[in-house]
Amino acid sequence: MSKALDGVRILDFTHVQSGPTCTQLLAWFGADVIKVERAGAGDITREQLRDIPDVDSLYFTMLNHNKRSVTIDTKNPEGKLVLEALIQKCDVLVENFAPGALDRMGFTWERIQELNPRMIVASVKGFGPGPYEDCKVYENVAQCAGGAASTTGFDDGPPVVTGAQIGDSGTGLHLALGIVTALYQRTQTGRGQKVLAAMQDGVLNLCRVKLRDQQRLERTGTMKEYPQYPNGTFGEAVPRAGNASGGGQPGWILKCKGWETDPNAYIYFITQAPVWAKICNVIGKEEWATDPNYATPAARLPHLKDIFAEIERWTMTKTKFEAMQILNKYDIPCGPILSMKEIAEEPSLRKTGTIVEVDHPTRGKYLTVGNPIKLSDSPTEVKRSPLLGEHTDEVMTELGYSPEQISALRTAGAI
Repeated sequence: MSKALDGVRILDFTHVQSGPTCTQLLAWFGADVIKVERAGAGDITREQLRDIPDVDSLYFTMLNHNKRSVTIDTKNPEGKLVLEALIQKCDVLVENFAPGALDRMGFTWERIQELNPRMIVASVKGFGPGPYEDCKVYENVAQCAGGAASTTGFDDGPPVVTGAQIGDSGTGLHLALGIVTALYQRTQTGRGQKVLAAMQDGVLNLCRVKLRDQQRLERTGTMKEYPQYPNGTFGEAVPRAGNASGGGQPGWILKCKGWETDPNAYIYFITQAPVWAKICNVIGKEEWATDPNYATPAARLPHLKDIFAEIERWTMTKTKFEAMQILNKYDIPCGPILSMKEIAEEPSLRKTGTIVEVDHPTRGKYLTVGNPIKLSDSPTEVKRSPLLGEHTDEVMTELGYSPEQISALRTAGAI
């Protein structure tokens, strides 16, 4: 069966996380992703957070599946010619260098267009045009500058970053969509274009409900679904909301049986209005279904802390899985707090390919995430990440270089 992106060739100049997330997703969909690395070193994540000496780290392997690796010295004149040949053969160039790095290499947008007018140049940057566009940005910086950290955590504590990589991986996913969109537009125009995904922009896009709340706060001075209501105070900016759901259905994380020794013995519980009577029956508070202080969503808002405390008295008598089994029978929305260990061991995630076991020639078997997007006509096969320069000769041959020329380039230090 053919792949969705069969025939698309990606020149991958990315490193660390944001760019490799993007190009890995495109590779999963069938694009031929040629990862360009420095000889002898490669992507810096090959050696970061190693758990096995002298073996590519999990950081690298889990972000570079289904790719081919070539080594090119772009400062070497012969190496630069190789890169020009690749640009002429590829559809997309993806990079997450510091601002201006590609220009300094001699590959300005204008030069790339001369070599290949159909080339799409896709970039991850920390910030878009503006006062901070030259600043260096990492995951947590993006979370802070994009508005996520200021609204995460509890009101009596400092801002908190999330463990979800919304700055790096989140922006990589945004960039992948931009690339596919540009490829589609190229079928109509025949022209390449520049695609930019700024990390600040990507984080803000994922925080749009908080921008919504900022405008509501400015208009009304209060937000009744936040835990600060009715006894707390609201300032000028959206506050940290603890575990509130951020939507019209109040939710909170509650203790379950075993919480004293298990840090993940918790469940997320949503008091959805259509099943309020069922919630009352399950927790043994049937009278709340008709009590004027609890019967309607508006009436419940001032009492949310007391309501969740009463629900928690019930959840603490059940494991998170027992509680979920009971609640799901009544269509009461809830979800267990799953640890990474529990997720890694979950059979259903293995079956769907969301968690995949991969065999690596030097690392052995390891777990990784699979493609989160499932296409019925383009199933994903997760292939191991490449060794450094593993496909250099193969790609050079495809570009038309003879074995003797390849040997000469290697002797000259160009590849």
